[in-house]
Amino acid sequence: FLEIDVADHASVTAAARQFEKIADHLDVLVNNAGIIVDGDDSILEISDDQMRQTLETNTLGALRVTRAFLPFLKKSKTPRIINVSSGGGQLTGGADGWAPAYCVSKTALNGITSQLAAALPKFAVNSVCPGWVRTDMGGQGATRSVEEGADTIVWLASEASQNLTGKFLRDRKEIAW
Repeated sequence: FLEIDVADHASVTAAARQFEKIADHLDVLVNNAGIIVDGDDSILEISDDQMRQTLETNTLGALRVTRAFLPFLKKSKTPRIINVSSGGGQLTGGADGWAPAYCVSKTALNGITSQLAAALPKFAVNSVCPGWVRTDMGGQGATRSVEEGADTIVWLASEASQNLTGKFLRDRKEIAW
């Protein structure tokens, strides 16, 4: 494993250099880093710093890591980028007032996914809503196991058509964002 602070450009660059020492190409990149710092706060109550910190990690972090590892992905015969998003990032029905910085960051991540798919036509670039998963972030009350949450990610990484790109998926099906 490579330890990366996706919000820190130097950390991402160092990880890419470290990767170069152990491999010459990368087939699949999963951008899974994410934070929630605003919880039940209203969009009117969160600070600029909360919004900035969330966007820096959840949105720009994925773009930063993708750019750093792009040279290795370009050497793959079937390069795939999977961005872990959230149903909270859906424009219709996703933003219900909960965790506004988190939801906005995931909407932006879906937009970045779409832009990357257009910029990288030989790649499969998609975003995924894993659902509410029992992780440190989701908590023990979440409705899905880690295995259930990872199913679509693993499917996109290994079995899905390389032509499936620029989509937002949940349970191996495209959903609106």
